[in-house]
Amino acid sequence: MPWIKKGFIYGPDREAPWMNSHAQIPTGLLLDDRIRIYITVRPDQKTSLTTFIDVDIANPAKVLYVHKQPILPLGKPGAIDEFGVMPSAALRVGKDIWLYTIGWQRGLTVPYLNAIGLAISHDDGETFDRAFEGGPVLDRTPLEPYSTMSPCVLRRGDIWHMWYGSGVDWIEMRGKYEPIYYIKYASSRDGLKWERPGTCCIPAHTVDEASTRPAVVYKNGMYHMWFSFRGSDDFRGGKDSYRLGYASSTDGKRWERNDANVGIALGAGGEWDSNMMAYPNILETPSGRYLFYNGNDFGKNGFGYAIWDD
Repeated sequence: MPWIKKGFIYGPDREAPWMNSHAQIPTGLLLDDRIRIYITVRPDQKTSLTTFIDVDIANPAKVLYVHKQPILPLGKPGAIDEFGVMPSAALRVGKDIWLYTIGWQRGLTVPYLNAIGLAISHDDGETFDRAFEGGPVLDRTPLEPYSTMSPCVLRRGDIWHMWYGSGVDWIEMRGKYEPIYYIKYASSRDGLKWERPGTCCIPAHTVDEASTRPAVVYKNGMYHMWFSFRGSDDFRGGKDSYRLGYASSTDGKRWERNDANVGIALGAGGEWDSNMMAYPNILETPSGRYLFYNGNDFGKNGFGYAIWDD
């Protein structure tokens, strides 16, 4: 397969009192002498905070540093990230680092609501401030009424491209509401104001399939996307758990899905990624193209990586 699995990288080991479980949504940023990977750690089962680790460029399994403080506090009451802030896309903009985030609010009939935020760093990605205090960069609209989440952002020339998860419905399964979301496309001239045509990028295989957290690279005149998808009946470790899919496109808007070309498969029984693979992130480095992803239990024990086989 094109992706060669290299193994597990990191899971929180209570390095700080709030670092109790999970290292979700790994989001890589290439620095001069290392890779910085932003992750979501849970102090408890209803709260998410973002921190980072630094790893070796040539060997990401070698952890150089663990940051023991959240890079952002939880949002103020009523803010989009009052109960959780997750990383999703990190990129350089001039001398700054822009980090697009996923904000979490709690719901009543449905368990949560998501929106996309933005934080900016002036010190190479170590500390951040919110670009908009409590407000979203992308939120619900009349045509996208449920949630927005998990963006991947790619700049090519004067155009910013974003692929993101868009909530399209909530369905009742086994006495609780589960979200359905599809990957959609947006574009921008400045990374702040986004045009959202409502284009659905990844056709679903079944009526209850959800797809999210795209990772897009542009290579040899084509866009290539790896993404997470799941069913809705038994996806917390069961038959409908997250898998990774693949699609390709000439323009970044119209995609051809072909999961047979994903190039990576679940691990053997008992391995950390034996029944779930989720939340891919791809980083181009001088040492190769890396795929960071979560395994079983939505990254409860941490994340690992693979390298592209040229």
